Amino acid sequence: MLRILDFLQAGSAKQKEAFHAIRKLKILNDLAAYNPTLCGTFPLNIAVDTSDLDIIMEVYNLGAFEIEVRNLYSRHRHFHLKKLEIRGNPVVKANFTFEGFEFELFGQPQPIEKQYAYLHMSVEDHLLKQIPGLRGDIIRLKKQGIKTEPAFCKVLGLRGDPYESLIHYGREQGMIP
Repeated sequence: MLRILDFLQAGSAKQKEAFHAIRKLKILNDLAAYNPTLCGTFPLNIAVDTSDLDIIMEVYNLGAFEIEVRNLYSRHRHFHLKKLEIRGNPVVKANFTFEGFEFELFGQPQPIEKQYAYLHMSVEDHLLKQIPGLRGDIIRLKKQGIKTEPAFCKVLGLRGDPYESLIHYGREQGMIP
């Protein structure tokens, strides 16, 4: 996580703004018990104007987490919290706006390194480093409104559910376990 924040602090103007918003919110300290990890477009330097700050967490007591998140962030603009199930796992997801950024907090009873957001980011990072010009292609598609994983799958020619396809591809290529 420290590496990602250092990267943001030294990155583009938008990444620096994201870094300052995260620091000002104190979210990494306030939720430290859950191993908060920034994933997605900002660490990969493929963020567009509509990109949010995705922070995933390892949460085993979802009820306590929900209360804590409400207490800490419900005063922020556009706060919304919901409980759902994704791929058989219970999840608490909260969204709100702070300092011009939409934050998405995602708590799930699973280690960070096994959560799809982290695995997707790992695969995407490998691909961005391996394929010249890919970053520009992904940003162009994102500006057209295509989400990150579907954009990668479109460029790679992967079919089916883009969230599953990218994981499968990453495993086949030895990018993730």
